[in-house]
Amino acid sequence: MFLLLPQALVDGFLIGGIYVTIAIGFSLAYGVMHIIDFAVGEWIMLGAFLGFYLTKWLQIEPLLFLPLVFIVFAAIGYLFQPVIHRVLSGKKGNPLLMALVFTFGLALMIKGLGLTVFGFYSHSIPSALSAGSFSLEIGSLFVTVPVIRLTGLIYALAITLALHYLLKKTDFGLAVRALSQNKDAAGLMGINAKRTSSYVYGIYVGISAMSGVLIGCIFSISAQMGSQYTVFSFFVVVLAGMGYLSGVPWAAFLLGVVQSFFLIYFNPGWTLLAVFGILYAVLLVSPKGLFGKGV
Repeated sequence: MFLLLPQALVDGFLIGGIYVTIAIGFSLAYGVMHIIDFAVGEWIMLGAFLGFYLTKWLQIEPLLFLPLVFIVFAAIGYLFQPVIHRVLSGKKGNPLLMALVFTFGLALMIKGLGLTVFGFYSHSIPSALSAGSFSLEIGSLFVTVPVIRLTGLIYALAITLALHYLLKKTDFGLAVRALSQNKDAAGLMGINAKRTSSYVYGIYVGISAMSGVLIGCIFSISAQMGSQYTVFSFFVVVLAGMGYLSGVPWAAFLLGVVQSFFLIYFNPGWTLLAVFGILYAVLLVSPKGLFGKGV
């Protein structure tokens, strides 16, 4: 059993890379708009199916479609955000609760539409990188590194660095950080909260959809896949600390390692039980997440 430990850690680290990209956009949207978007898994599902059909029709490498998928879904997110803003700005009801109900209903609607259009069957997105792998020697042990999963990790690092630069080094990032801290004060300083929120939501939806294509190259996709990734996104964001972007990679890699260990050592069906057991235990000790810096 010990011989499998290095492989479990490497697999978990590589799987965690995908969860970084899913959760970091989710956390960014929460930090600016202060909503928990239960439709995140459905944006992932729709992006995965767009990549699947583009690959099927054009017969070229699906990773080449990532910029196109981002542009398409970023535009959809940008145009859709005013609808969410309308829900949040209503005079009646709690905005957070209304956003939860609205995005939960949106997720059900997209899932139903997906089942109608795509059917109940599972698919995978064929990639030239899927069959490739190489071995690493760690002492007297060998671990196998699938090329497509390593590509997912590199993609996660690229997205994380790009967002870090955007938030820390640009005027737009300054506006985003101001909105996340105090929306009223940011408005007084001339920041257009509605437009900036639309850009943020567009970026979040675009990143989620791109991640769906990578997930389709690594795992299988179906119209019912969304709820699983919504749960994983929620776990990572809450564990990292709501709105604390710097904690997302650590929480995502922890989730990947937990999932890998249960796939290798235990019953994979217990993964969600373990995930939420860890989440509850952390929140009992630190309600603001692992690093105590969440909202």
